[in-house]
Amino acid sequence: MNIMIDTPVMVEDKGLRVPLASGQTGYFNYFWLRDNCPSSFDSETRERTFDIFHLDKPPHPQKAELAADGLSVVWNDGHVSTYSMEFLESYATGERRKDPADMPRRAWFGDHYATVARFSQPKLMADKTEVARWIEALLTEGVAVVTDMPDSHEGLTETVRLIGHVRPTFFGDFFDVRTHIKPTNLAYTAKALEMHTDTPAEDMAPGMQFLHCRANSVEGGLNLFLDGMAVANDLHREDPEAFRLLSETDIPYYCEHDHYDMRARQRVIELDEHGEVSGVTISQHMADIFDLPQEFLDDYYPAFCKFGRLLQSDKYMMRFRLNASECIVFDNHRIVHGRAAYSATSGERYLRGCYSDRGEMRSAYRAIMSEGRFK
Repeated sequence: MNIMIDTPVMVEDKGLRVPLASGQTGYFNYFWLRDNCPSSFDSETRERTFDIFHLDKPPHPQKAELAADGLSVVWNDGHVSTYSMEFLESYATGERRKDPADMPRRAWFGDHYATVARFSQPKLMADKTEVARWIEALLTEGVAVVTDMPDSHEGLTETVRLIGHVRPTFFGDFFDVRTHIKPTNLAYTAKALEMHTDTPAEDMAPGMQFLHCRANSVEGGLNLFLDGMAVANDLHREDPEAFRLLSETDIPYYCEHDHYDMRARQRVIELDEHGEVSGVTISQHMADIFDLPQEFLDDYYPAFCKFGRLLQSDKYMMRFRLNASECIVFDNHRIVHGRAAYSATSGERYLRGCYSDRGEMRSAYRAIMSEGRFK
């Protein structure tokens, strides 16, 4: 990168104006520069070791000039900093640091099952590039199937650990989806399950869900999956006011039994930092009594029901049978899922499930794909 060493650095009251190789002039605040001296970070732990709170007085340069190795600053506390021009260029505009895990999402519809991304568990265990492809599918489409799963509890655990850690909920670390004698959840019966996302009664519902099919020989019990983002985007086009109500209003959810009483408030439609639909939170069997003004509900309930009816549409619904040795992995804040009823006496149906966090999954992807700051 060419550096215009002869061009002066302008020392202003609160920051420096520095000529950049792009031909532009960048402005850099003194606090920011002092805080982000390369010496502020430990090369082994990769953590910040400099604490700007301990400065006796605001930082100000005694001298600032361009040199062959970048911008050199002598500070009023005697510290000397040298910044590469590549580093300054990358922060000159105030834009967010590029995140390789921030990928555009692809909406999908009811005919998607044949093209759902599939990955062999043994190959995932052996190849990090295959794990990266798996995460890309989960980030963009929100769902993927892992095949060739070991018929063991450990097989599920080791698969989760490829992208994060098992994230407990009030149900525990894992849950077993089969008929229970005294069920605490409709999933533990042979009844149909309405379309829903899991555990909305938690302050922050877990991000990624794993359902490992260990046995499935029953009649019925088809899995029902849809892309909540696709439904929400269509609602936005068809009824902007309904979309606004669902994306701005927190409604109550609960899950109550003998030993727990979970409560949280969530928005049915979730938006990301770009203002785009990132997911949905919906569960009729965990929706609490809406403790909102009755006049407000005159408008909210029709919007809520309109969205709920869209969740039943064949346009969006994938219907498929999950088979033994398959594990479907999906974004619990985007993919709405349910189940058709089945005959409990016609065979065996057993799915073992658990959760992990989306943030850990994105972290795993960055670690595979990005050099980071310290490599």
